[in-house]
Amino acid sequence: MSAYAVAAAAAAFFFFALGLHAELGVGCYTSIFSFGASVVDTGNSLILTGNSSLASRLPYGQTFFHRPTGRFSDGRLIIDFIAQAMGLPLVKPYLGGGGAEDFRHGANFAVAGATALDVDYFQSRGIENLFSNNSLSVQLRWFEQLLPSLCSSASDCDAFLSNALFSVGQIGANDYNNPFFENRSAGEIATFVPDVVSAIGSAIDKLIGLGVRTMVVPGSSPMGCFAAYLNKFQEEKQESYDPRTGCLNWLNDFAILHNRLLLAELQRLRRQHPEVAIMYADVYHASMAIYASPHDYGELTQLLLIKWRINLGLTGCRNQSDAGFKETVLAACCGFDGGDYKFSETVHCGGEGSSVCSDPSRQICWDGIHTTEAANRIIAGGLLGSYTVPPISDACPDLNWEVVGFHDGDGHTASA
Repeated sequence: MSAYAVAAAAAAFFFFALGLHAELGVGCYTSIFSFGASVVDTGNSLILTGNSSLASRLPYGQTFFHRPTGRFSDGRLIIDFIAQAMGLPLVKPYLGGGGAEDFRHGANFAVAGATALDVDYFQSRGIENLFSNNSLSVQLRWFEQLLPSLCSSASDCDAFLSNALFSVGQIGANDYNNPFFENRSAGEIATFVPDVVSAIGSAIDKLIGLGVRTMVVPGSSPMGCFAAYLNKFQEEKQESYDPRTGCLNWLNDFAILHNRLLLAELQRLRRQHPEVAIMYADVYHASMAIYASPHDYGELTQLLLIKWRINLGLTGCRNQSDAGFKETVLAACCGFDGGDYKFSETVHCGGEGSSVCSDPSRQICWDGIHTTEAANRIIAGGLLGSYTVPPISDACPDLNWEVVGFHDGDGHTASA
């Protein structure tokens, strides 16, 4: 069974779950707490910056919410789909305030532009144009401030945290984005990677010390497939590009470097804390499955009532009028109306001179650096399936498969 068929099957897991009300509470976790940057941010940046945030205006949010919510997509994010699949409410932004009862089902601490490393790390290297000073360590402090309101004693906190899923990331992309777009060399930026990974590892260590017992840690996305990078680093040499996907090889190699070091760090942490479930979410390969075979994915593919473990023997849809993403999957849906990748550093999605594609569900890239709801849905499905190691279903044995049309975890339908 190909990796692409696995991801397509996993995506179907989500299609049924989407229509369910989160209040049903069918998942095995009672709460989700997430940290990260714009790909995870469900509204904190909007609260911090108001109308100056790109995600404060349409077409951000147009697909599902029909209004801007601070999410950097046309609709839901990966974290939204995971919450819905587990029968939980969408994870509320921490800076939205409210009492402890508002966060009983979790809180989102992610902020667009956040880095894994603190601001002074970059300032000491002459990198000043950071989008946010709410780094991973700042987000951890927010969680520490919130925790006493969620549980009042050691035993109470142990019980509460034992039933919570923590997502540490995605984080780290901005540690690289900022210097890359300041024209620092790849060699120099590569020296940051061990420090970025160390910061993520330190955050995980701190969470474990606070009592966290289950967490998922996403790796880097394929940087060389994003329109913002493809536009900035266009090359004449065809060998610089992956012939199957059109992505820039050297940038994807950079993402692979980050992921390799992150995996080694997670292995170290697992040995040090065998009592803690630490899952690695392979966002890179879950995403590359779509880029490598875009016609195998899309709205109709998601209608298949299948589960990721079943060997489907899928065949691709080769006609653009059928299911799947367009052939022009590398171009941004929203942004500059021109160029190969529909991206400009001066014309932003929703801004003056920008345009938006007619059907975001046929596009992977939303605004040049973030993905569409359609892509997020499929990537999230892959992460619930075989692209998370160990599988989330192993750490979450109480998932109710009947909620997604299955009688059990082996792929038997409820009517079988």
